[in-house]
Amino acid sequence: MSEPQPSDPIDEAASAALSGRLVVLPTDTVYGIGTRPDDPAATTRLFHVKGRPRGLGIPVLVASRGDAEDVAAFDDAGRALADRFWPGPLTIVLPRTERSQGWDLGGDASTIAVRIPRHPLALAILSRTGPLAVTSANPSGEPTAPTLDGVRSALGEAVSVYLGEEGPLDGRPSTVIDLSGGHVRLLREGAITGTELLEPTAEGPRRRPDGPR
Repeated sequence: MSEPQPSDPIDEAASAALSGRLVVLPTDTVYGIGTRPDDPAATTRLFHVKGRPRGLGIPVLVASRGDAEDVAAFDDAGRALADRFWPGPLTIVLPRTERSQGWDLGGDASTIAVRIPRHPLALAILSRTGPLAVTSANPSGEPTAPTLDGVRSALGEAVSVYLGEEGPLDGRPSTVIDLSGGHVRLLREGAITGTELLEPTAEGPRRRPDGPR
């Protein structure tokens, strides 16, 4: 990762994230708070500000399939789901690659949760930074405010750069599926329903995912 010189709000947010500070950005689901994933001090700061238990891993957002496959080991099922739902509100948990092995993201250190969002501002930042560790922009256990002012009120000066929209975000959280065990396991139903995951495609019907555990 090379740090860009800030010249506009997107470059300012990218520069802050690459320096290990926290940024807030809009996604196609809810506002997210993030930082670079390969800096343990940065991800520790993210856990602390959010009050997130270390047992809950932080997802990683990327701008492209190439970036996703650089940090997560895809199998055929993962590629098919990414082809079908990305960019979009589906987070896929997969084994880590060599690049992401040492990232301090909490949760299971052998897996990584990855997604390509569909929001142009998020993609613009990610195209400058590469992968970012991003979780919902709210204190743990509280709802994510739909407006940037609400997020700022909740997180305050702990965030270096706030980037947002004029109106509220009305998206639902992403659906999370775990493919790391060799089968499809539904961890959280969100913007994409379990029924949509099962809808047949040209390749035929999908395997039925296990329910939440």
